[in-house]
Amino acid sequence: MENRIIEKAAERGVPSQVWRAGQERRLRMIREAAGQRCKGTVLVDGCGVGMYLTRLAEDARQAVGLDIEHERAVEAHQRADLVVCAAGEDLPLPSNHFDLVLSHEVLEHVQDDRQAVCEIVRVLKPGGRLVLFCPNRGYPFETHGIYWRGKYRFGNIPLVNYLPRRWRNRLAPHVRVYSAGDLQKLFDHLPVKFIQRTMIFGAYDNLIQRFGLAGKALRFVLQAMEKTPLRVLGLSHFWVVEKTGELD
Repeated sequence: MENRIIEKAAERGVPSQVWRAGQERRLRMIREAAGQRCKGTVLVDGCGVGMYLTRLAEDARQAVGLDIEHERAVEAHQRADLVVCAAGEDLPLPSNHFDLVLSHEVLEHVQDDRQAVCEIVRVLKPGGRLVLFCPNRGYPFETHGIYWRGKYRFGNIPLVNYLPRRWRNRLAPHVRVYSAGDLQKLFDHLPVKFIQRTMIFGAYDNLIQRFGLAGKALRFVLQAMEKTPLRVLGLSHFWVVEKTGELD
């Protein structure tokens, strides 16, 4: 049972069970990127246990959560009314319906990321926006752990993502990592325009809890780097993508 839990964590990630400064910061970014769309129809695609879904549902006319893991969907349903258990590559949802879709550190885990992106664009209304967070290959650590000699090793592993992709994928076959070019290809030939494309660092709440002022100083320096070319070393891509028309 323990091995299965570890394998699932490697494959799907571990959704946050607590709400801290890092989540609050990203929620502000989501709301700023979405504008009035937050008050319309909202989909959290890969909602985990429903932490962001609950907050976005406060303002939305309708908020829907979706997750492929049944246990997580059940837990999310305890926090929000509308939760669906399904895969992101085949959304059981109507086309041209949502004003806002949030994909928060999910795309790297799906089986077919191009198909998942196409499905997001399909369910967005023209003028609706996708807010996307996903791992940046430029970050110096692989945060999802690696497989070494047949065993999964959890933790932040340095420099793995800087290896040639063939070698990197042997160590981390369970999760993708993206360059800006990789992400761009996922949207090729889709009816979208890019409102914002950048990289961000984390909030490092665990380090702050452990090291206090030293952790806060590190967070201040790293988040200040987001306004410089050194943002290419950021933890995550932060993209805001707007649908411009109907899919063919």
